[in-house]
Amino acid sequence: MAELVAKSPCAGLLPLEIGAVKLTEEDLGAVTALLPYKGREKSLSQALQAAHGMAFPAPNRATGKAGARAVWMGREQAFLMGPAADPGLAEHAALSDQSDAWAAVRLEGAGAEEVLARLVPVDLRGAVFTRGHTARSQVAHMPGSVTRVGERAFLILVFRSMAVTLVHDLKTAMEAVAARG
Repeated sequence: MAELVAKSPCAGLLPLEIGAVKLTEEDLGAVTALLPYKGREKSLSQALQAAHGMAFPAPNRATGKAGARAVWMGREQAFLMGPAADPGLAEHAALSDQSDAWAAVRLEGAGAEEVLARLVPVDLRGAVFTRGHTARSQVAHMPGSVTRVGERAFLILVFRSMAVTLVHDLKTAMEAVAARG
């Protein structure tokens, strides 16, 4: 009988360090989509605050911190990342486990903005896109999410099936930025 072994989306591909930029895989813990029922947005935010210490994020924002974060993912939708969703949240929102659906990487370093400028059609400069800002956007040719999690650090999510392509595209951009220096 074959033995199945669970692997992360970027198993064997990361970490990478090229020039001043480092790319690592992020373990998000549990990932739960929160979709508030009509008219329950405020009560969901209050319940999320009571249960997990963060509010439901406004559009293009993230709340919380590493290990327990809520990231806006689209109109009336956010992902709770880290802790398992408190069951009481189901009173205010539809909950959907997304834990195995996404590949998550952290891009950080002095050239991280320049790397992403080659792949993402959004102004990610620190003066405009500060910590806690997030955007649903194209990452190269893939639909994804980019969140600034530090002064020179970004959390990037794409569908799990696109993990190899994401790493390849980021590596290529990292090499190009390093070659300029």
